[in-house]
This record gives sequence, structure tokens and C-alpha cells, in this order.
Amino acid sequence: MPELAITVIGPDRTGIVADVAEALAEVGANLTDSTMTRLRGHFAMTLICTLAEPSAAEAALKSLTGVTTTVREVSPSSVDESGESWVVSVHGADRLGIVAAVTRVVAASKGNITDLSTRLAGTLYVLIAEVDLPAGAGDELAERLAVAASELGVEVTLRRADSEIL
Repeated sequence: MPELAITVIGPDRTGIVADVAEALAEVGANLTDSTMTRLRGHFAMTLICTLAEPSAAEAALKSLTGVTTTVREVSPSSVDESGESWVVSVHGADRLGIVAAVTRVVAASKGNITDLSTRLAGTLYVLIAEVDLPAGAGDELAERLAVAASELGVEVTLRRADSEIL
């Protein structure tokens, strides 16, 4: 069955998640992965689902008003998920280039960022990233992050992610 990547973006409002989920359920889409957030009053959602007829998802989502949607077929993931899970946290004064510098350091350590969020609260900038690292790469990444933190004038911490219990 085809796998689809769907994005939905628009002004946030009560019930938007339910509207998207119901529209997709009505055409038989099985949601396998999703993430949703509100960014300064704007709604952003990305979903992966399976659906026998991909055009049915596009038709179902057209009934939603005030949002922009995209639907595209994707192939199953080929990303190696056998690494160790870590969390990178950054706190400091807002300045240009924090995300670029920190994510470049993670990439240089062969880390794969699996989730990332940022928030600006007044002048405080916060970045939280979940990272998959090759076994034993945590110490090297911690050293590289310490150098980047000093250059950026921010605090950076790296810790192992707790196992999730499903």
C-alpha cells in the first residue's frame, strides 16, 4: 500500500487536528507517524500514512478551509535507526546562527537529528533536539558541542535519552 507524506499549514484554530484526522480517516488513510505544532499562531502538521488511493487524500483535504496542504508519495525509510538516542539542549541569548552551528556539529559527529524544536521567549532562545548517534560517539559530540557553545555564548547540554515505554 502506498505511503504518503502529508503537510498541513495554516492559522491555528480549535479543532484543526480533529478536522485533518477525520478527513483522512473518512477515506481510509491509516496514520502511522505524525507531528504537529503551533508556531507563533500558525498550525503546522506533517503526517505519514498509508492509503490505497493517494488521490483520495488530496480530495479529502480540499474540504478543509484556510489551510495549505500537500500530499506526496514517499518510499519506505532507509535511514539506519540502530544508533543511540541522545538529547541536545541549548539555552542562551538569541543570536543568528545557533541552529546552524549546533546542527552542523551534530552532523560532523555522524548524528542524525530525529526531532528538533526551538522557542524564543523574550531574549532567551531554547533549542531541544533528539539525536541518534553511532555507538560510542557521545563523548566526541559533547566535546564538539562545548566548543560551539563557547563560540556562541550559550549553554549546551548533551544527555542520553530515556527509553520510552510504549
